[in-house]
Amino acid sequence: MAEVLVLVDHANGEVKKPAAEMLTIARRLGEPSAVFIGPGAETATDLLARYGAEKIYAVSDPAAVEHLVAPQAEILAQLVQEKQPAAVLIPSSASGKEIGARLAVKTESGLITDAVDVQAGPDGPVTTQSVFAGSYTVQAKVTKGTPIICVKPNSAAPEQANGAGAFEELSVTISDGAKAAKVTAAEPKKATGRPELTEAAIVVSGGRGTGGDFAPVETFADALGAAVGASRAAVDAGWYPHTSQVGQTGKQVSPQLYVAAGISGAIQHRAGMQTSKTIVAINKDEEAPIFELVDFGVVGDLFQVLPQATEAVKGK
Repeated sequence: MAEVLVLVDHANGEVKKPAAEMLTIARRLGEPSAVFIGPGAETATDLLARYGAEKIYAVSDPAAVEHLVAPQAEILAQLVQEKQPAAVLIPSSASGKEIGARLAVKTESGLITDAVDVQAGPDGPVTTQSVFAGSYTVQAKVTKGTPIICVKPNSAAPEQANGAGAFEELSVTISDGAKAAKVTAAEPKKATGRPELTEAAIVVSGGRGTGGDFAPVETFADALGAAVGASRAAVDAGWYPHTSQVGQTGKQVSPQLYVAAGISGAIQHRAGMQTSKTIVAINKDEEAPIFELVDFGVVGDLFQVLPQATEAVKGK
């Protein structure tokens, strides 16, 4: 069975949820092997093995993470050349997509980004994507080289499957060209106590209908253990940080549950959340475009509906 390389998404050695999801997907395609670049691989071995990693390739060379993403692409390219894997799975984040693009060029392979599902096919992995601002859902596959697939968070439920977790420290060569841009300083994101927006299983977003008062949105989100998002209209008005914007020009999310409160559903916003598994909308306008794609819709005032929903959740 051919290997499937999975680039582990982590922060200072702490493995993020998408790694477990991608290892679960990798088992559909072949034998999962985790690629851990940066410090902390030894402490993550048990967790990665718990989700099926048969091998763990670790690169602790500081240059691999001190010079933006180019060194990581080179490391993966060396592994692809040596291991000839069935596929390479990479988190579909801003940095992940850049790594994927660089890797595709280096290995003369096809690249698929923002996949929301990956299944084994007779001629290699078959992916599902939402394209053209969510107007179409398409299936695609790579036809040249090694399939390089950037997978959105929440594309699979993590499933445990004991892997061997054989640890191997790699000695890699990083070119001078890959070291052209160096990270000179980094500031950790301020903790909010809520999940990361792009990784959260539940997202509650507020829009123009909040009038700038996000308190009911935040309270309901906290009751659900959810992340908080916002529409472009809300962030442009200065009501919520731009880092929380969901949409074509903001962050694209694909949670198990997405709740849109006071959001009309313009195409710009829909492009960022249309692949959510279950969508609930709350809006006073029964003809709001958001109701065209929801699973459940509530025509009502969010300032009345959300507090009642919060009490119901807390009462469970």
